[in-house]
Amino acid sequence: MDLSTQYLGLKLKTPLVVSASPLGLDVGNIRKLEDLGAGAVVLPSIFQEDIDNEIEEMERLICEGNSEAFSYFPAHLADNVGPKNYLDLIRRAREAVSMPVIASINGTTRSGWIDYAKQIEQAGAQAIELNIYFLPTDLTQSGAEVEALYVDILTAVKQTVSIPVSMKLSPYFSSLGHMVKTLDTAGADGFVLFNRFYQPDIDLEEMTLLRDLKLSNKAEIRLPLMWIGALAGKIKGSIAASSGVQTAAEVVKYLYVGADAVMTASALIRHGIGHMKTLHDGLVAELSAREVSSLSEIKGKMSRSAVADSAAFDRVNYIRILRGGKYGQ
Repeated sequence: MDLSTQYLGLKLKTPLVVSASPLGLDVGNIRKLEDLGAGAVVLPSIFQEDIDNEIEEMERLICEGNSEAFSYFPAHLADNVGPKNYLDLIRRAREAVSMPVIASINGTTRSGWIDYAKQIEQAGAQAIELNIYFLPTDLTQSGAEVEALYVDILTAVKQTVSIPVSMKLSPYFSSLGHMVKTLDTAGADGFVLFNRFYQPDIDLEEMTLLRDLKLSNKAEIRLPLMWIGALAGKIKGSIAASSGVQTAAEVVKYLYVGADAVMTASALIRHGIGHMKTLHDGLVAELSAREVSSLSEIKGKMSRSAVADSAAFDRVNYIRILRGGKYGQ
């Protein structure tokens, strides 16, 4: 059975991609995940603000000449400040596996996006995922200004590197389809749908903000499933599905609506990296049961463009769901 696919112009032996998570910090994990069926790995994001804070603290201690405070830091600290550890991770991952290694950037300034993208390419990453985690909480900033920021970041990075660049987007745009088309025209090589923003909760006993991370569940497949189905065949860039992948069934659904790759991290964190084999073997079983010999036979077969009357389907499907009276638990 041929499970190979193309994502960002890269050949993947399977559509299963390890999305950015702490699992990717260990090269041993990355090697095992490839052996278990992963087709590519996205390394954890490099956060510009963390590096800037480290550098600022280092410079402050040096300038103050505070030898006592400085003694609490390990020897050769200067060698580890900045993106050096992340760049070394890229190099070691490339040496350890044959599957594509994709880096992820979360910048805060235009120069930061550019500088890190350049260094990441030089370190050997085969693609870059732009993890633009930007919450437009400034009430004076218009939607058009927010969208222009995304385009500006993409354009700046594309002008800096020659490797493929993907955009990891949230669904929170007034017209998501138009935004994707705009970025597609601006040169994005692919899209990851969707980025999960982690909103805080409140601990009423301690009266503090809770910043806990909630792993995704398969109910979250609905929104990306809809949008991937709407965009498949309408843009030049690749599409990777993200969110809600717990079993092989979700992988197959994403492929049917037109995803080129399917990413997961929550399932691997929840069940352990051995779950990658469960997903891989489950995918093979699902396709075998449908007498499918390659992904090309099913990819996009249930996308919006594959439906005869897509405009009517959008509205009629909504009405039928409400009238059907079947509610999930």
